[in-house]
Amino acid sequence: MAERVEQRLEDRIPELEQLERVGLFTHKEIRAVLRKVSALEYKIQRRALRKEDFINYIQYEVNLLELIKKRRARIGYSFKKDEIEHSILHRVHSLFNRATGKWKDDVQLWLSHVAFCKQWNAKHQLSKVFSTMLAIHSNKPALWIMAAKWEMETRLSSESARHLFLRALRFHPECPKLYQEYFRMELMHAEKQRKEKKEFEQAKMDLGEFNYSEEILNGEMARIVYRDASQKIKGVEFQLAVLSIAKLFDFTQDLQKEILESLQARYADDPLSWDYMARRELELGSLQPTEHSTKQKKVSEMAQREERCCAVFDEAVGAVPTEDMWKCYITFCLERYNRKTNSEELKQKRLERTLSVFSKAHESSLLSEALYKQWLQLLLDSSLSEKAVEVAEAATRHFSQSVETWHMRLQVLIQLKRDGVTQCFEEAIKHVKSKGTLPLWTLWVEWSEGTNSKEDTEALYQRSLHATTPAESVTMKEMYLDWTYRNSGYKKVKRLFTSLCENRPFSLDFFRKMIQIEKDQESCKMLHLREYYERALREFGSTNTDLWLDYIKEELSHSQGKPENCGSIHWRAMKMLQGDLVEDFVSKYTLLQTGHL
Repeated sequence: MAERVEQRLEDRIPELEQLERVGLFTHKEIRAVLRKVSALEYKIQRRALRKEDFINYIQYEVNLLELIKKRRARIGYSFKKDEIEHSILHRVHSLFNRATGKWKDDVQLWLSHVAFCKQWNAKHQLSKVFSTMLAIHSNKPALWIMAAKWEMETRLSSESARHLFLRALRFHPECPKLYQEYFRMELMHAEKQRKEKKEFEQAKMDLGEFNYSEEILNGEMARIVYRDASQKIKGVEFQLAVLSIAKLFDFTQDLQKEILESLQARYADDPLSWDYMARRELELGSLQPTEHSTKQKKVSEMAQREERCCAVFDEAVGAVPTEDMWKCYITFCLERYNRKTNSEELKQKRLERTLSVFSKAHESSLLSEALYKQWLQLLLDSSLSEKAVEVAEAATRHFSQSVETWHMRLQVLIQLKRDGVTQCFEEAIKHVKSKGTLPLWTLWVEWSEGTNSKEDTEALYQRSLHATTPAESVTMKEMYLDWTYRNSGYKKVKRLFTSLCENRPFSLDFFRKMIQIEKDQESCKMLHLREYYERALREFGSTNTDLWLDYIKEELSHSQGKPENCGSIHWRAMKMLQGDLVEDFVSKYTLLQTGHL
C-alpha cells in the first residue's frame, strides 16, 4: 500500500513543481498540499474503503482547482493548463470512477460526477458518465431525461437526444414525464430547424442538397409522439400537460387543435377537462390588442371574459354534477375575487358571483367541508354575519360528526357574540364521538372563563375531565390547574393538584406548572417542591434527564434544600434512566458540578 501511495505522490510532482515555478503556490504551500494528499491517499488505499474518504478527497481536489483558478485570475497567468489543471481533472475523474464502481447504487454520487463534468466542461467524459450511469440506473426516468436534455441543449444533438428518449421508453413505456419531455424535445428541434431555414433564406444562401422537411418543420414528429403516448397513457392531466407544452411554440396551432379535440372527446366527464375549457375563455379574450383601450373598457372586457368562463362552468356543473366539478368552479371564482383590481364595480360583481356559486353548490348538496370553511370566511370578511350564522348551521347539519365543522360554527357564534353558544356546545358534544373532542372542550372552557361564573366554569372543567379520552384529558388538567391558580389562589390549586393526581395519565408540563406555582410563592417550601418532583419522577423519571437535574439544582440552590440528598438523587437517576439517557445524564451532571450548567 505504501508503495502505491508513494507512486501516486510522485506522479503529482510535475504539476506541483509547475505551480511553484509559475508563482501560483509557494514552497510552503506545496509541502502542505503534499502532506494533506498523502493522508487522503492512505485512506483510499485501505482494504476497508469508506465512501466518505473518497468524497473528502474529491472535495479537496475540487477546492484546489478553484484556488488555482482564483490565483490565475489574480496574477493574470493563463498558461501551463495542460500540465496543471488537466492532470488534476483526470485524477478527479479517476476518483469518481472508483467511487461509483464501488457504490453503484448511490445516485447522488453519480449526479456529483455529472455536475463536476458540467462545471469543468468535460463533454467527452460526461458522455461516458451518462452511458455508464444509465446502464446501471435504467429504472430512473429522471436520469434519462437529464441525459437527453444535455445532448439536446449542450451538445446540440437532437438525434442523440431522440435516441436516448426512445431507449428510455423501452424501459418505461407508460411514463408520462418521459413522453412530455420527448414531445418538448421534438418541438424544440422543429423550432431550431425553422430558425435555421429562416436565416438561410434571409442570407439568400443556396441550401444545395440539404432540404428541410415541411413535416418536421410543422412539428409532425411531435404529433407522432403525442399520438403514441395518448394510446398508452390515460388521464386528462397528461393531455393538459402536453397542451401546455405545445402552447409555448407559435407554429403548433393545428397540433393544439388536435389535442383539444381529443381532450373534449375522450374526457368530457372529467372536471379538469371542463375547468381547462372554462379558463381558456380568459386567454382567448386576452389575445385581443388592448393598447388604446381605456380603463373602463378594460374592466368591461375582463367582466365579459369572466362571464364567458362562468357560462362554461354553469354548463359543466349541469353535465358533470359532482363535488369535484363544483370545487373547480368555486376555486376559479375565489381566484378571480382575490385578484387585485381598482374597479369596485368589478370586485363587487366577483363577490356576488362567488357567493352565488357557493349557494348553488350548497343547494345541490355537493359542497365539501373545506369549501364550507372558505364560504364562511368570505361571508365574515364581507360583514355578512346573518348569512354566516346560517351557513355555519347548515355545515354542521351536513357534517354533524366533524369536530372541525362544529368548532368553526362555534367560533362564528363567539366572534359575532350571539346567544345560544352553550346550547350549540351541548349539541356538538352530543353529535361528536368523545375521541377527538379536545378542540371543542378547550374552546368551551376558554369561552366560559370570560363569560360564565367561576362555579359554572369549574363545573365545566370537571365535566371535561370525564368526557374526554385519557390522552386528551392531560391538556384539560393543565388548563384547569392554570385557571384555578389565576382565579382562586394557591391553597385551592394545591388541593386541586392533589385531587387530579389520583387519575392518570399526566403530562410533564402538568407537574412543571405546579412546581412553578410553588416557586412563585413568597414562602416557597422545599418540602412541597420535593413532593411535586417525586410525583413527576414516578411518571417520567425513566425518560427525562432534565427532571433529575432540576431536582438536584433545587436541593443545591433552595434555602431549605439539603445538598446531602444530591448523592441519593444521582444514584436513583442512574438506576431509573434507560439506555443512552444514562450517559446523557452523567455528562450533564458533570457540567453541573463544574459550574458550566
